[in-house]
Formats: sequence, structure tokens, C-alpha cells
Amino acid sequence: MKNLIATLDRRMRRNRCKWPCLRWQTALFLTGNLVLILALLYDSHFGENVRELPKEIRFFGRNLTDLGKSGWILFVSAFLLFEGLALARLLRSPTERGRAMFMSAIGAYVLISVAASGLLANLLKRLIGRARPEKFEELGAFSFHPLAGNAGFESFPSGHSTTIGAFFVALALLCPRWSPIFLAGGLWLGMTRLMVGAHYPSDIIAGLAFGGWFSFFMAIVFSRYGLVFTAAANGWPTPRHTFLRT
Repeated sequence: MKNLIATLDRRMRRNRCKWPCLRWQTALFLTGNLVLILALLYDSHFGENVRELPKEIRFFGRNLTDLGKSGWILFVSAFLLFEGLALARLLRSPTERGRAMFMSAIGAYVLISVAASGLLANLLKRLIGRARPEKFEELGAFSFHPLAGNAGFESFPSGHSTTIGAFFVALALLCPRWSPIFLAGGLWLGMTRLMVGAHYPSDIIAGLAFGGWFSFFMAIVFSRYGLVFTAAANGWPTPRHTFLRT
């Protein structure tokens, strides 16, 4: 453990740079207003009409929405993390060991981003206790029962959407050239929670934003240690290896 801490300290000193100008207050303000607008203008309308969604849309959503579960993402990223560490011990070539460690660092980045954001989102949804659309006829769109201990009162923010936001923003940061495709894919996958009637629109946007911003901040932290990312001149995280940027 002492060796690990010493190594991280050396890496941080070697990668000293200014923090990016994030304007996080502005981003938080705009995101909060978007969520509030959706909640006030669209959530009730969605709750009234959720049962009338065409069966084709429901079918499409049911077949894709489970991709937003964190289990398979955590498994794959943990596999990359520990497989990379194991290979780094076995391989003799410094170049091959470096590649193995880089693979391990990518696994660690995705694992931490998805797992930590998911845990925080689950804590928030239990504390907030918003009723799901399935309870709209009985309770409406703005019924809150904090710490109810019931999945029916864990709508905001969407846990699936948080995972999707964290994962797809991580992919967009790792492969900037393909970022529009990853971001669009994340948005569509997040909307499958609407298609199956599991969440209100504001739940989904809040989850996507929370997960996405969490992955972005984790990329900044990793860039400070020279892991996976490096800090550009303006402080923003960019992939260390050119094959991820092309």
C-alpha cells in the first residue's frame, strides 16, 4: 500500500497542471433548470399517457433497456483491471507490461466511474423517494416518500440512466473521435426507461447528467496522475495514447 501511495504521489507531481475551467456552477444551474422544466411541463403528461405508448415502442425499449444495468459493465471493467495487473507481472517486455498496465488503468477508470456514480445515485433515489410512473394514478407525478424502502418510490434519479451516462461519457472521453456516436447512443439507451414506463423524463435526464459529469470528473482526477488521460494545455483530460484519439 505504501508503494502504491508513493507511486501515485510521484505521478501526480510529474503531471502537475492547471485545473480546467469547468464553470461547474453554470453547468449545474442549466442542468437543474432543464430537469425542473421537464418535471413541471412533461412528467405529468407522461404519467397520464404512459399506458398508451405504442406496443412497438415498448417492445423496442424492453429489448434494449437491460443494457443499462451496471452488472455486465462492472464485470468487464473489473476483468480488464485485474487481467492487466496479472499480465504486467507475467510479461517480460517493458512495452508489453506498459500496455497491460494501461489496459488495467482503463478498467479501473470505468469501474470507479460506473460503480461510484451508481452507488451515489441509489443513495439519492432512496433519500428522495419519488414515486414511479406506475403509481401516477394513485399518487401523481410529485409524490415523495423518503427512505420508504420500496422500489416503487425510487424514481429520481434513474439508476439505469446514471450508469448509462457514466459509461457512455467514459467511452466518449476515451475515444473522442467517436464521441457523438457514444453520446447519441447513451441518450437513446437512457430513453428506453421512458419506453418501458419505469421513469419520468426528468428522472432520466438527471441520471444521465449525474453519471456523465461523474465520469468527466474522474477523467480529470486520472489525468492528474497521468493514468489513461493526460491534461491538455487548458487542463482538459485527453487520452494518453494516440490510437484512442484516432
